[in-house]
Amino acid sequence: MAPRLDFSNWWTKDTQKGTPVVVKMENPAFSVVEINGADAAFRPVEKSRGKNAKQVTWVLLLRAHRAVGCVTWLATVLWALLGAIKKRLIYGQGVAMESESDKLEKGKLLFRVIRVFLVTSLAVLAFEVVAYLQGWHFGNPTLHIPRTSDLEGLLHLAYVAWLTFRAEYIAPPIKALSKFCVVLFLIQSVDRMVLCLGCFWIKYRKVKPKINGDPFKSDDVEGSASNYPMVLVQIPMCNEREVYDQSISAVCGIDWPRDRLLIQVLDDSDDESIQWLIKEEVSKWSQKGINIIYRHRLIRTGYKAGNLNSAMSCDYVKDYEFVAIFDADFQPNPDFLKRTVPHFKDNPELGLVQARWSFVNKDENLLTRLQNINLCFHFEVEQQVNGVFLSFFGFNGTAGVWRIKALEESGGWLERTTVEDMDIAVRAHLNGWKFVFLNDVKVPCEVPESYEAYRKQQHRWHSGPMQLFRLCLPAIVKSKVSAWKKANLILLFFLLRKLILPFYSFTLFCIILPLTMFVPEAELPLWVICYVPVFMSLLNILPAPKSFPFIVPYLLFENTMSVTKFNAMVSGLFQLGSSYEWVVTKKAGRSSESDLLAAAEREAKSIEQQKIHRGASDSDLMESQKLVENKEAAPRTVKKTNKIYKKELTLAFLLLTASIRSLLSAQGVHFYFLLFQGVTFLLVGLDLIGEQMS
Repeated sequence: MAPRLDFSNWWTKDTQKGTPVVVKMENPAFSVVEINGADAAFRPVEKSRGKNAKQVTWVLLLRAHRAVGCVTWLATVLWALLGAIKKRLIYGQGVAMESESDKLEKGKLLFRVIRVFLVTSLAVLAFEVVAYLQGWHFGNPTLHIPRTSDLEGLLHLAYVAWLTFRAEYIAPPIKALSKFCVVLFLIQSVDRMVLCLGCFWIKYRKVKPKINGDPFKSDDVEGSASNYPMVLVQIPMCNEREVYDQSISAVCGIDWPRDRLLIQVLDDSDDESIQWLIKEEVSKWSQKGINIIYRHRLIRTGYKAGNLNSAMSCDYVKDYEFVAIFDADFQPNPDFLKRTVPHFKDNPELGLVQARWSFVNKDENLLTRLQNINLCFHFEVEQQVNGVFLSFFGFNGTAGVWRIKALEESGGWLERTTVEDMDIAVRAHLNGWKFVFLNDVKVPCEVPESYEAYRKQQHRWHSGPMQLFRLCLPAIVKSKVSAWKKANLILLFFLLRKLILPFYSFTLFCIILPLTMFVPEAELPLWVICYVPVFMSLLNILPAPKSFPFIVPYLLFENTMSVTKFNAMVSGLFQLGSSYEWVVTKKAGRSSESDLLAAAEREAKSIEQQKIHRGASDSDLMESQKLVENKEAAPRTVKKTNKIYKKELTLAFLLLTASIRSLLSAQGVHFYFLLFQGVTFLLVGLDLIGEQMS
């Protein structure tokens, strides 16, 4: 029999006042008195009637007023919370303003949530009214209220059913996927180990490309300059306000006969003020006797590939044998051409000489330090080993010298992908050209200092190869190169290092691992989570031994970046909208030591301009005045902003929840890895790593 809940006692008067109190003491010095109620003399006069309707109404109104006040307070708190979130996500505190359409969509979504809540509330209220009219209220003695034992039995049955369903239907696919990812992980780890062994062998045997004799030495002193080949230097840039002068001045300082060198400044800027600044810099060096040309396209298509292709179509290019390419933030040393071009002599099959990058801002913040680890391994291990053993590697797009004949026979620059450098390298390799990598020739440049810039750069670097793989696969299969070269291109160059790496890294460590905390039947072994990743991180950090203290942040950050790389890989593989998106990497304009030594020369710029202005015509004076105005119009101070990354924050919540579950089940290392990985995702999702974007 269910207990009867009688609410009538709320309104009736209790005839017995007071509460029985029993006082117990260990050593009482007086007697114990039981008080059953107040003395008759002090009892109030009892009334024979209960509360009337007016009193009940006032009581109800008072309680309704309190309820309304409570609801109002909760609504105020909720509204303040929503306002803070709106201020953080939309207006500000460093978050870029969203478009009106985005705000409208968010408003519609909030309106839908409120509407669903109101409809649900009205439905529940209607159900309660019907239940009351049918007599299904608590005062009805026929209503069955479940006992605690009944509830425990139902929960036990539900939990047993969940365990059965989890073991039979959820765990098997997770196990299969985890085994597949572990196999890919081991294959990729073996590839890394082989590359490292090859690098150790190169270091031990001191293998490196050599130049036989002095290729430019001549007995004829007057005609010695004729031994130098004709070299074209190209500097493609687009809205590079911070670094345009550094790159132009560094290239103009290259030690090479002036009549054998031509510099093309390929400006794709859409900002007129930046165009005028670059024109002024080019004019300054031209007046010093440097063969330098400023080019600006009216139809800016194809991004960097279109810019380079347009420059190569000039008639005077046929007079040049080699072309050196430098991005706007690269600052080559004066002896760059003398250390690269001689490798082409007596080697007609050589199509490309690639130099290594060095970074002027590698110690700027934690983000730049982690990038330095990755890029040092890329150049010293991947590029050097592939160059020595295969005579092939992916062109890095800058700090390299091409034989113009190799470019022309391979089809030139194509605008079909955002990795035009890798595209031309693959096509040149299929045409039989060989590549040389010079690890001891370093060109200073910058790495992105903000996470937003680095994220966009990595998206382009990982979506472009997958897009190129779709386009190049038929040509690779049909090419006349050996089966070994075809297998290397398809299996190693594209699939293993460009597709498999981001796939297993994201799937295994960001999805499967936290899910195994809730599905223990598919638990990953400890060596997959700890031992192998740490060993691989040690191998990756060997080319940059000074970065050894950052090995743990490096491991965690690489797993975090797998989200961006996986997304880019999918968009490039399936030709999604962002696969052909090119965003110029934001530069900070850091100076190398060679630039600092040349600071005095740049300081004399104003004096030279005054001398030029004195002998200039009226039109020249007007142009110079316009240049000064453009400089003054340049932004002085730019507000730094940060962003919110929803994917990273979502995975942070998943990983931190999984870490709590791991802590409750006492799984040791799993807990620490999930906790630190979740915190890393949280920091990245809140844009708290690196510099903020301008």
